[in-house]
Amino acid sequence: MAKSYTIFLDNELIGTTLFESADAPLGVVFGSITFSDEVIGYDFIKEYCVEKGVELANDDAEDKIISTRTIPGLTVVNNTGVEIKGAGNQVAGMDGDQYEISIEGIPYPFYEEEFPQHVKKYKIPSE
Repeated sequence: MAKSYTIFLDNELIGTTLFESADAPLGVVFGSITFSDEVIGYDFIKEYCVEKGVELANDDAEDKIISTRTIPGLTVVNNTGVEIKGAGNQVAGMDGDQYEISIEGIPYPFYEEEFPQHVKKYKIPSE
């Protein structure tokens, strides 16, 4: 069974992810976000980023598509309360579709201990 990770923004619960995808050699995990409140989406993320001075990588107000650079107030913890720390994080998505979170630059050996399934998948040559 996949582990669930809890996502907080300024210590407020905003959702969860399974970190179902990865780039193990680079220490990257990413996954779909299940928001804890249906009002969280483009407008919420945009307003937060403007208020906090978070740089946006993409902002399409017409189609409600957004992607951020690193959000300092964003934290993700595992089921034992350990924070998944990396060099940066991003949120990207579109209203009416899916939002995704990524954390990059998670150091080893922590990455290998926390995400052994991703490391194993990378190490097994495809046939």
